[in-house]
Amino acid sequence: MKIILSHPTGNANVRAAANALADAGHLAEFRTSIASFPGGLLDKIGHICSFPDISRRQFSPQLKSVTHTWPWKEIARILASKAGVSSLLRHEQGAFCVDKVYKSFDLHVASIIKHARADAMYCYEDGAENSFYEAKKLKLTCLYDLPIGYWRAGRKIFESIRLQYPEWATTLSGLKDSEAKLLRKDEELKMADLILVASKFTAGTLKEFPGKLAPVKVIPYGFPAVVENREYSNGSRGPLKVLFVGSLSQRKGIANLLEAVDGLEKHVTLTIVGKKVSEDCHPLNSALAKHTWIPSLSHPEILFLMKAHDVLAFPSLFEGFGLVITEAMSQGTPVITTDRTAGPDLIEDGNNGWLIDAGSTEALKIAIEGLIGKPKKILEAGKAALETARRRPWQVYGQELVDELAKHHLRNISK
Repeated sequence: MKIILSHPTGNANVRAAANALADAGHLAEFRTSIASFPGGLLDKIGHICSFPDISRRQFSPQLKSVTHTWPWKEIARILASKAGVSSLLRHEQGAFCVDKVYKSFDLHVASIIKHARADAMYCYEDGAENSFYEAKKLKLTCLYDLPIGYWRAGRKIFESIRLQYPEWATTLSGLKDSEAKLLRKDEELKMADLILVASKFTAGTLKEFPGKLAPVKVIPYGFPAVVENREYSNGSRGPLKVLFVGSLSQRKGIANLLEAVDGLEKHVTLTIVGKKVSEDCHPLNSALAKHTWIPSLSHPEILFLMKAHDVLAFPSLFEGFGLVITEAMSQGTPVITTDRTAGPDLIEDGNNGWLIDAGSTEALKIAIEGLIGKPKKILEAGKAALETARRRPWQVYGQELVDELAKHHLRNISK
């Protein structure tokens, strides 16, 4: 089985998939926008110029011979973002917005796959429609990776949030998607021969799809390398150090977190890491002035900050997985998260973290208050989180993915 793997940007789970497919001898081609390799020109530029957008695109040397890039739109998007030219990045309309990058990249991949020797096309949401259309002509298997919950389920949740938190509506980008974009998502799902998701929650949202779908397989992502010699506070003095990492949208439950810590200033410090998705949200702007806000950090800096905090609060209302959960646990920092993330797939409530109902400020506040002055409780949960992380490195995710794709391929051959 030979597979073309395609993703415009390439994040941690894409790297793990590419490495696993290459190790198993299944990777025919890896298609992405920008790819840096250790010791290469882009790698050197990234180090000299401290350019995180390049360092975040670094891949394993074993992928170099099968990697093909199409960087032009993505480079323009990065430059427009650096220059602060928001008109070029406007949702779905800007010349170099994320949607245009994905569509351009998808069209490029679709134009070249007929020249590749492959049995399957592996794509991700919003970047698969044209590639799958051409793959079907070539009778290639279409493998679809859905990294977040299905949009129809999301739309219901977002509408509920908008009614409950009208001042936060501007942060809900999912409500801004055009009908054409939503129809493309459905077309991608219709063409898929196998749908891969990273959480039971995401799988459950696909029940909202108005039609028959291909088999859905849940394969949770892996954990980064675990930290060694994590130190915990021995005393009960000092405030509880709570950390939030993510985009500052009510999709992530940030309003619930801000409400939960309100009035606990003597006992809790809150550090928020993430970019605003809207400048026009008064309650967010007001709250950020009361807490420590860091708009952006490199990945190593985020891991270091996680290790320096007692608990990560990730009260997301609609997620696909939540990589910050596994990142924090790998640093020995236990997580409070909801039933609409990968939390139920990874966390045993009260053992290696805490699970709460999505949207419940009261449940979140109770969970936070239950850790104030309880260093032993945090230590025990942190150590259990580390053990969970040790048992599921990214290599386990990769092997499970390869095994599932092999099974699917064999089933197709036997038909």
